[in-house]
Parts: sequence; structure tokens; C-alpha cells
Amino acid sequence: MKNGTAKDVLELYKTAVYEQDVEKFLSAHAEDVHIYDCWGDWECRGISEWRKSVTEWFYGLKEEAEVLKVLFNEVKIEESNTVAFIHCEVVFAAYTKESGEKLRQIANRFTFGLKKIGESWVIAHQHSSLPIDMKTGKGMFHLR
Repeated sequence: MKNGTAKDVLELYKTAVYEQDVEKFLSAHAEDVHIYDCWGDWECRGISEWRKSVTEWFYGLKEEAEVLKVLFNEVKIEESNTVAFIHCEVVFAAYTKESGEKLRQIANRFTFGLKKIGESWVIAHQHSSLPIDMKTGKGMFHLR
């Protein structure tokens, strides 16, 4: 899929998560992607490592019969001919597949570094973060 603008990458991300389509999701990422994620490992280097994480994530959603809707809020994009920078709030809302009942929602902050390969933008670096409660040391997913 051709991502003509940096914003197209966000739309692809959102659609692939909702459809739980690993290959579509990974197509938005560079082969040498470097991820700093809020979950589990300190980092993920390369598309094969990222594939393992994404496959587990989507498998868990399918196993629980859930769909996940992604919303990007307060999106700021700086785009040149070869690189782009995006930062935004990302809301993940889980719903039951059967009834559509909302189960939970979390919000965190994302920064994406994109590069252009051919005519398409891909995520070269992704960093998700959230504030930490200084008393408990726990992440604060529900500030928004």
C-alpha cells in the first residue's frame, strides 16, 4: 500500500489494528524499525522482532474476541521530502467483537520518525510513553 503522506501511515496503522492484520500493520514499518514501547521489553529492533510482538498482540485480541479502535488526537506532523516527524496522543479502546460493548480504554503518547522509501512513508522509529506516578512508580494511562 502506498503511503503518499505521513498522515496516510496513521490511517494504515489504525485500519490494520482494527482488522488485526499483522502484514498490513507491518507494511507501515521499515525493515530496520526501532521501537521503544510502553509494554514489556526495553526496545524492539528490526521488523522480525516487531512481527513477534505484533503477532502476540493481535493473537491476544482475537483470543479474547475483542476489536481495538485507535484514535489519534492532537496530531502534529512535520514533513520534508525524505523524513517526517509525528507526535500525538493515541487512544486504544477495546470492544467486544460480539456486542460492541466497550471494555476499556487507555491513552498514551507516541512519537513517530518516518522515512520515505520510494514513494511511500514508513515508520523508522516509534516511541510510546506515558507519565509515571512518582509515588507508585506506575504508568498513568488514564489521564485523558
